[in-house]
Amino acid sequence: MEKYVQQSLETHLFSARIMKEHSLFLMAGFPCKDGAWIKKADFFMNQFQDLLRDVVRISSSHVSHSVLDADEISTDYTIPAEERTSRLTGVPIDTRITLDSKQLHPISTRANSTVSRMLVMHVDRINQRAFNLVSELIEFKKYLLQEMEQCRILNANYPLLLKHIVREAESYQENIKNLITNQRCVVTPMSNTTSFWNHIMMEHALFIRGLLDPSECKLINTAEDFARDYGSFLDMENEHRNHANSSNKTDCFTDNNTDEILAKTIEFSKFKAAGTEGILNCKIASLILPLLADHVLREANHYIRLLQIDNMKS
Repeated sequence: MEKYVQQSLETHLFSARIMKEHSLFLMAGFPCKDGAWIKKADFFMNQFQDLLRDVVRISSSHVSHSVLDADEISTDYTIPAEERTSRLTGVPIDTRITLDSKQLHPISTRANSTVSRMLVMHVDRINQRAFNLVSELIEFKKYLLQEMEQCRILNANYPLLLKHIVREAESYQENIKNLITNQRCVVTPMSNTTSFWNHIMMEHALFIRGLLDPSECKLINTAEDFARDYGSFLDMENEHRNHANSSNKTDCFTDNNTDEILAKTIEFSKFKAAGTEGILNCKIASLILPLLADHVLREANHYIRLLQIDNMKS
């Protein structure tokens, strides 16, 4: 049960924070006249904030060193980004959760390290709570997307961004479902993982390009280059998949491809980190909230860790 507890807590430390921030970005994007929509997004933000607070409270000594060191739960920019975003939007953000997450200790390497039955039951309840909550959030996001596509409501976020955050929420939902059903994370084939995250990274680059001020020509061009690179990775994956299907093979991607994607994602993470710092220091003209910049940085760092794990297995 130790692995079940670890995988559950690591899943929520990353993804519950992502869902909390999705809700905040949606809330900040509504016109002031849409009070009911703002209130609903605020509800989800606070629910995920409460969930994340509870997860952080019990995670010390139960999560891996690699997760804590990956800058995927928080970065050095997260608290300043939360504070600045709160001032800009008027949305309260509990930065103590981030501060507490930075104090977490990694899991013990002692052979006799065990978890109590009470902790397992607590994690069971958190998993069910998270599953129910993210399922509701998915429906909210889909309904909002439908209303936007029918031109019945305005939100400052792109419709493609709505589809993007629906996919991320569905991935989180699937991970929780696997934990509840199997009491462990079901290992996803790396080809599926790269396909999902390459798509996410490509769209990040497109969103960055679209939210930068038109005067930021160099940054816009760099973002366009990253979008093109990840689009090429997706094209290569499709070619490998089609070839595998025609040859009755199951492998779709090679180690060389993974190495190339890892190198590109490390490069993209550095670009995002520089962008986050620039936005926090008012050196970059854009419509990008500081917390959104940090948000996409953490997702890149998460993907880097997944790719590095795959490399170690090879």
